[in-house]
Amino acid sequence: MSSFRTTFSRGAQGAVAGLLSGYTALAVAELTASLVRPQAGPVNVVGGAAIDRTPPALKDYAIRTFGENDKLVLQLGILATLGFLAAVLGVLSLRHRRTGAAGVLLFGMVGAAAALTRPDTRGPADALPSLAGVLAGAAVLYFLAGVLAGAAVLYFLAGKVTKQPVLDTGTGDGGSLWSRRGFLATASVTAVAATTVGALGRTLIGMRGQGAVASRAAVKLPAPASPALPLPAGVQLKTEGISPFTTSNKDFYRVDTALVVPKVDTDSWRLRIHGKGVTRPHTYTFQELLTRPLIERDITLTCVSNEVGGPYVGHARWLGVRLADLLRECGVKPPSKGGPADQLVARSVDGMTLGSPVDDVMDGRDAMLAVGMNGVPLPFEHGFPVRMLVPGLYGYVSACKWIEDIELTTFDAYDPYWVKRNWARKAPIKTQARIDTPKPFARPTGETVMVAGVAWAQHRGITRVEIRIDDGPWQDTDLAPQANTDTWRQWSYPWNPTPGGHHLTVRATDGTGQAQTEQRTRTIPDGASGWHSVFVTTG
Repeated sequence: MSSFRTTFSRGAQGAVAGLLSGYTALAVAELTASLVRPQAGPVNVVGGAAIDRTPPALKDYAIRTFGENDKLVLQLGILATLGFLAAVLGVLSLRHRRTGAAGVLLFGMVGAAAALTRPDTRGPADALPSLAGVLAGAAVLYFLAGVLAGAAVLYFLAGKVTKQPVLDTGTGDGGSLWSRRGFLATASVTAVAATTVGALGRTLIGMRGQGAVASRAAVKLPAPASPALPLPAGVQLKTEGISPFTTSNKDFYRVDTALVVPKVDTDSWRLRIHGKGVTRPHTYTFQELLTRPLIERDITLTCVSNEVGGPYVGHARWLGVRLADLLRECGVKPPSKGGPADQLVARSVDGMTLGSPVDDVMDGRDAMLAVGMNGVPLPFEHGFPVRMLVPGLYGYVSACKWIEDIELTTFDAYDPYWVKRNWARKAPIKTQARIDTPKPFARPTGETVMVAGVAWAQHRGITRVEIRIDDGPWQDTDLAPQANTDTWRQWSYPWNPTPGGHHLTVRATDGTGQAQTEQRTRTIPDGASGWHSVFVTTG
């Protein structure tokens, strides 16, 4: 039993040494990243690499399961994995000190490689956080393993002479220079030092973002040259449980791959327009955009990851520069008018690439480079200082956040980020209707139950929404006024239920007369389809 306790105690101490080495590595890496750039931190670059290499179906599952917490779950998963591996290396270092330290260095090489292969890499400097971190971590593990090895030798010698246990119990009867208390003291000092380094790194990272925060606070959005039309009276139904017509900025969905939200100063931001058929390439500053005539429009956005009945759709009033005007200024012609480029590739500061059909961008719809959202400058999470949006197209082919580059090319010549991962090149938003109330498995009461929700078919509009109770006939719902064809539309239906369980199903018809398809498909490759249905119990 004494031998088992001795082995277990040594193993636990080795695991603690490994965890402390990993903790030190991350703390030093964070401090180094604060001096290089926050996006180069090892958790961020490894997480980004994991996202890049995750199969589309698994990404889709993560978004469905964890929603906007998917990034937090990924980061926690990375930290848990690193912690486990660090503990294993710590136990290994008890017998193989150099091998344990070399294992820490190996993980640093993985982080450095990930940093250098990210789409937004800024060069060799991006590898420094991972390298500095693992050098510190390896040194800590080598030192702490040496402490434990020294203790074991001294205990062994003491045991030969005094017949005492190999490891001191911490009661003071062992006589070793490195008792359990000695190791704990050394480990505590290491933990405090690593925590201090990490806190300094987080502070410096916060200071780096203060300039961008100050620049956003200083933005004064000009009045639009072309303001949005007033919303029709009654566009928001007074039905409890229905989605607000205008989604607040804090509640607007966010689906992207950025583990660290970019914070860009307006003074340093630039947008370059170049490429095939661009006869007058140009680079715009933020202030140049603000001095141009701005348009203000009500537009509903939808993510391609939105399942039938899902939450990844929202409406806002956007302010921005008409994108087609900038392209014409640079000499761009759409393919329908003889232009050589049929794809517009938008690049974000975090390396994301999105591809939009040039004909769609320049066909007269209100495609824009947005600078404002619901009356204020864009929130950082939604693309400050400038994002792109094209009504009628799913976000992954049109809604580039933190945009900094627009290249005109062809679909044959280049596959953007999501197309490389088997999503469709062109992705017009599919007609959808959603039941907001009653919720699935609800037990509504009363003689009349108000069924209500939203429907959307951006750039085509909604002309009809029908509901079916169980296997009964389709019945028309009452439609709220439509703000414009680029927004969703609310609907309601007063239902007088009979007691028992009921299936409620809804479908919509768009402005072209095309009814929503019943065929149920998943989000990959070009958006989900099918009728939304909920089961409720009444009476």
